[in-house]
Amino acid sequence: MSRKLIDEFYWSDITEQNAGEQTAADKYKRVVGWAGKARNTNPNVFDALTEWILDDSEWSEEKLAENEQILMQGVFARFKEQNARLRSYLKELQPSGAVNAAVFERLDKFDDELSGQSHNEWFREPVAKMFSDFNVMRERGIREQIAGQKTGPEGVNHVDIYGYINNLKDCDAGVQWALFMPDSVKNRQKDYKIDNFEYRKMPAMRFIGRECIEHDAGDMSWELEIMHTLDSMNEYKSGFDYDVLFQHHYGKNVDIEQWHGFWGRFMKADAPVPEGFISFDFVPNRDVNDFVAGPPFLSQFAFSIFSGDMDVLHKSWDVMYNITRDTMLGQGVNIPYPDKYWTAEVFLDGCDKYSTAYMFSAEF
Repeated sequence: MSRKLIDEFYWSDITEQNAGEQTAADKYKRVVGWAGKARNTNPNVFDALTEWILDDSEWSEEKLAENEQILMQGVFARFKEQNARLRSYLKELQPSGAVNAAVFERLDKFDDELSGQSHNEWFREPVAKMFSDFNVMRERGIREQIAGQKTGPEGVNHVDIYGYINNLKDCDAGVQWALFMPDSVKNRQKDYKIDNFEYRKMPAMRFIGRECIEHDAGDMSWELEIMHTLDSMNEYKSGFDYDVLFQHHYGKNVDIEQWHGFWGRFMKADAPVPEGFISFDFVPNRDVNDFVAGPPFLSQFAFSIFSGDMDVLHKSWDVMYNITRDTMLGQGVNIPYPDKYWTAEVFLDGCDKYSTAYMFSAEF
């Protein structure tokens, strides 16, 4: 890789000095604009960085010293310098109330990773080795754990190895999301709005329902029959007793496993499953020794309630999905994608009416 790739990152030129006499709102708008542009550029550059680290021909003995300069100074140290400038710039603006406070936590996490203090057990040891003695990068196994694999511009492609560079890519995204997502979410709420947004952690529970089938548009008799069966199980109510369209990919990436939707309700953990129905279990917290993708899912989620023009809200199936997800990203809340990822469309007034609420899996 030539040093030219370093300059393909969309680096910030924001400093306190170039802000001039602008208002705090204008100054913050400037950094939000940079974040949006960086989000459109940096993911592909991180993937190129992964490719370079995995290219054995680039890691001969005579290239090692130059590669150390490229990676340690040209990428890691430069991101730390950028983070320091951003932090200082945003701290100056913080008293105005313009700054989304979640960005500081995102910067802290990014700086930890860039300093070799990784929070991820999988590559913590190889990262520490690389920072203490760059010669270990001659080993293919070490470089695989550092590089990971390409996750694509959206960051959702399936990978067999999630590496250190993948993690830095996510950290970079987290900073940018915290900066531009709040305005993005606000600007999209014209004909509809979020009346309530909160995070919930339910006790252990069980979803019971049936998988979606093809049926005539507007004919809800099949769904109503499902809910009628669940109505007879009053003693097993979970406390979250709405009709829902529960959706997931069985804990796999969206480019590997198709979407699956299930009509039903969340019931108590020990609820019996009627004949012909399917169930998925939920637990409040992840078992640290459970590395199985998919159920049991986590009973932690963001919950948003919408109001406004229902026709506009439902013009596209993913409006509530996107608004809920992007609110979470703007607040720096972890989405357990892909292994425990799920969502649900919530019908507060029954499945034969418009859905007006949304659940999105979270981990906090």
